[in-house]
Amino acid sequence: MNELIKLNMDPLILLALQEDITSEDITTNAVIKAGVRAQVDLIAKEAGIIAGLAVYQRVFELLDPAATIEKFVSDGDTVNPGDLLGVVEADTRTLLSGERTALNYLQRMSGIATHTRKLVGYLSGTNTRLLDTRKTTPNMRIFEKYAVTVGGGYNHRYNLSDGILIKDNHINAAGGVKEAIAATKKVAPFVRKIEVEVENLEMLRQALEAGADIIMLDNMDMETLKAAIKIVNGQAITECSGNVTEVRLKELSEIGVDFISCGALTHSSPILDLSMKNLRLL
Repeated sequence: MNELIKLNMDPLILLALQEDITSEDITTNAVIKAGVRAQVDLIAKEAGIIAGLAVYQRVFELLDPAATIEKFVSDGDTVNPGDLLGVVEADTRTLLSGERTALNYLQRMSGIATHTRKLVGYLSGTNTRLLDTRKTTPNMRIFEKYAVTVGGGYNHRYNLSDGILIKDNHINAAGGVKEAIAATKKVAPFVRKIEVEVENLEMLRQALEAGADIIMLDNMDMETLKAAIKIVNGQAITECSGNVTEVRLKELSEIGVDFISCGALTHSSPILDLSMKNLRLL
C-alpha cells in the first residue's frame, strides 16, 4: 500500500461507513449481542488479481480497533475460485456491519487490478506503458489509481494540481495551441512538464514549435498516428488517448508511442467477485 492511501484513507472509509450506517445497523444489533467475537473467511468466487487488502482490513479496524486479519495472499497475487484469502476476527457486530463496505472496496480495487493486468499483457515485449486517467469514481481516486499500479499499469496525473495538461477547451479559450503554451510557460513552475492534447497534425506541429514536453495524440486514426510519431521523432514524449480498446492496444504499441492512456481502467472495470462466508462465534 502506498503512502498516499495511508495518509488519506481513513476519512474516505469513514464517509463510506457513514453512508451505510447513518445511526446503527438495526438488523445486526437486534440479532447479535454486543461483545461477542467471531471469525469469518474471505473467499474468492472467481479468478483475478487481488488489490486493496489493507483498505479492506482498515474498514473493520475503524469499527473495532481490536480487529485482525490473517492474510494468505498479498496485493498483486492471482486468486482462483474457492481460494481462502484470509480470516478476519473482530466483534461479531463489526464483521456484519462492515462486511459490505469492506467488500465494496476490495471487489472494486481487485476488479481494476484484474482488468489492468489483462490489458498490460497486450503490451508485453514493447516499451509502451499503459496509463490511467482522472475518469475515476468520486472519493475513490486514491484507491482506484493504486489498483491500476497493482495490475501493472501506471498513473497519469493524480489531480489538477499534479500536472499540466492543456486540453482542447484550454486551447480554444487561449486562442490557439501556441498561445496556450506561451501563457502556461509564463506562470508554470520550471520543474513542471507541459503536456498538450492535439487532434491533428497541424496542432501537433504548433505544439512542438512552442516547446511542449509531452504530446497527447487524441482520437487519431492509425495512419494519422503513424505520421504523428514520425513528426515528433523524439522531440517530445508521446501519449495516445481515445478509443483505446483491447484490439487497438497491440497496434498502438507497435507504432512506437511512449504511453497509452485508458479511462476504461477505472470507469469500466467489472468487480472481482469475493465473499465473506463461514462466520463462527468464538
